[in-house]
Amino acid sequence: MNNVRVTIEGQVGFITLTRPEKKNALDRVTADELAQSLFALSEGPVRVVAITGEGADFCAGADLSALEEMLDAPRQQHIDDAKALGHVFHTIRRMEKPVVAVVRGRAFAGGAGLATACDIVLAHEEARFAYPEVTIGFVPAMVMTMLRRSVGEKIAFDLVSTGRIVKADEAKAIGLVSRVVADGGFNEVSNGILNQLALAPPSALAATKTLFYKLDTLGFLEGISAGIVANADARATPAFREGVLRFTSRRKDQQ
Repeated sequence: MNNVRVTIEGQVGFITLTRPEKKNALDRVTADELAQSLFALSEGPVRVVAITGEGADFCAGADLSALEEMLDAPRQQHIDDAKALGHVFHTIRRMEKPVVAVVRGRAFAGGAGLATACDIVLAHEEARFAYPEVTIGFVPAMVMTMLRRSVGEKIAFDLVSTGRIVKADEAKAIGLVSRVVADGGFNEVSNGILNQLALAPPSALAATKTLFYKLDTLGFLEGISAGIVANADARATPAFREGVLRFTSRRKDQQ
């Protein structure tokens, strides 16, 4: 792969965007490589996937040079190009393993969309987020599906209609970011969170993520019913049995 690097550290798989000279901008090749990497890690032994960027920025958005070359391309070519990034978002959502965006620097436009698509966003205290597509006559089209779910309608429309830059603390306050991590311990704290996630039984993580997003399509009573089934299924797993016995044994020892 030319634009993406995959490494594995313990139970964590890292997907790193490797175009720092382009601020890790997204083009068709990068989108395809992201999808391939996500698929490979979804089938592999790792328990958590982290997406990060090489250099100062996470991802500054679409590669405008690549888009310039496509200005006169047929409509179907533009649809196919957009589908490549949409496939990345869909792959993240349907993966059973948690996918974490580890964000330094700028996450703008498609880069902000990539972070928003992840299950958890860990942001460096100096990270910045923005959806500035409208400022160049473009539309933050696919990301709006996820952004509205993350921050609500009013804030989401403010972000996509003004393209304003959001600092890490505000991003956390509005629900765009899961946690903000100080500069001094960013790598250590981020890796600690990733490793903590990896300690959870894979069956429990998979069931939790699957039900979490399934609830998007269900009404209240349907959601409770789906939760009942997931609850009962979880009780049948070895991980649940081991967890309960470990907990009750510890309590007995303390009595």
